[in-house]
Amino acid sequence: MTVRWGSAAGRGVLATTILGSGMAMLDGTVVNVALPRIGAELDASVTGLQWILDGYLLALASLILIAGALGDRHGRRRVFQLGVVWFATASLLCGVAPSTELLVGARVLQGVGGALLTPGSLAILQASFAREDRARAIGAWSGLGGIAAAIGPLVGGLLVQAWSWRLAFLINVPIAVVCVWLARRYVPESCDERRHGRLDLRSALLGAAGLAGITGALVEAPPRGFTDPLVLACAGLGVLGLAVFVVVQVRSADPLVPPSLFAERTFTLANGLTLVVYAALGGVMMLMVLQLQTSLGYSPLAAGAAGLPITGLMLLLSGRSGALAQRIGPRLQLVVGPLLIGVGMVLLRRVVPGASYLETVLPAVAVFGLGLATVVAPVTATVLAAAPDRHAGVASGVNNAIARTGTLLAVAVLPAVAGLTGEAYSDPEALTRGWRTALWVCVGLVVAGSALAAGIRGNVLGSASSRQESVSS
Repeated sequence: MTVRWGSAAGRGVLATTILGSGMAMLDGTVVNVALPRIGAELDASVTGLQWILDGYLLALASLILIAGALGDRHGRRRVFQLGVVWFATASLLCGVAPSTELLVGARVLQGVGGALLTPGSLAILQASFAREDRARAIGAWSGLGGIAAAIGPLVGGLLVQAWSWRLAFLINVPIAVVCVWLARRYVPESCDERRHGRLDLRSALLGAAGLAGITGALVEAPPRGFTDPLVLACAGLGVLGLAVFVVVQVRSADPLVPPSLFAERTFTLANGLTLVVYAALGGVMMLMVLQLQTSLGYSPLAAGAAGLPITGLMLLLSGRSGALAQRIGPRLQLVVGPLLIGVGMVLLRRVVPGASYLETVLPAVAVFGLGLATVVAPVTATVLAAAPDRHAGVASGVNNAIARTGTLLAVAVLPAVAGLTGEAYSDPEALTRGWRTALWVCVGLVVAGSALAAGIRGNVLGSASSRQESVSS
């Protein structure tokens, strides 16, 4: 069943996907704000805090490809609902975890749920809305869903100050109940009728093992040393797993990720842009809440409220950004957006002890938010438009996996690059030095993303109808 923009069914589908993916986005940024309190209560080191973030991201990025393929084969609504319920159950376990180790384990389970629901959100939009309404729907999804990520620090601050960091996880349970009800009422079931064979579990395991190995090596190398046997073993496993994964995809008759998707220039460039920009965003968002609380003395609530301008700009501009990209083509916004984000990051280097919010923090987050609103909706719509409709789940899974992998690698690598090891996150002077160094690294990443976007040709959004079946499986 095809739904139209502005109809009751269309609003229901949009609300369901925004609530589901927004729950996962909200949780990610809420946890960032809660990290100092989690570290203090559970006596966690920087490595422990990294694994609280990376345990979730590792499971999410490792399994998101197979989750997208599951939706294509067995029903996108069905897999989406399973993900929502799983995510809520794991959130409950996070909320009652008594130690860092058990919290990391629960976060891994939470990542499995996130992997099941995240690609389903975009695949449902792509499969449910009429072709001419898709860019607008994805723009609305990006803007309203992005608000969940943007208000996460504020919500996190409120929850942490109201009672405990544990509320940051427990809040997901009632949200999930509403989301499942909406999905059953409004979302039509859809799948790829040409693909009913068994999933390529071998590829899924290879991809998961490869990413787990690389991430484990990157997180453990700073405290253990790069020549430590465990670090070397993890790195070897990661490289081997990812290399074999690529070989299997090329040779398989029914690959988990059809290599022909990457033969489309726009699909490849847009995903490259996604990787570097989301790596930069993940690094900045993790460190900014720490910098505001530790170095500038903000309370959790004030640190969360500092990012509210991003929320307003995403709400106001993301839908319009998606519609503009459909009219003129996405290239201009994909080139300019990362550069605006980079300018915001340069301005954030002025956020040091004694800095004023109105004169220093506000201008930086405003430019940062303007860049986000410019790039997020167009890049997501571009990736989906460059792939055939029947591969909506896989294409969404690929893009989400790449985005999460970028964030995961940034969280794993950036603290070490910036010199933040051991208990440095609790030392204002050391944290400020690391914060300013990390921002230059992130600026380099977004500039690289802008350069990739410059290679995109034509208006894939405006000509999607003529392109959808041009890429074979």
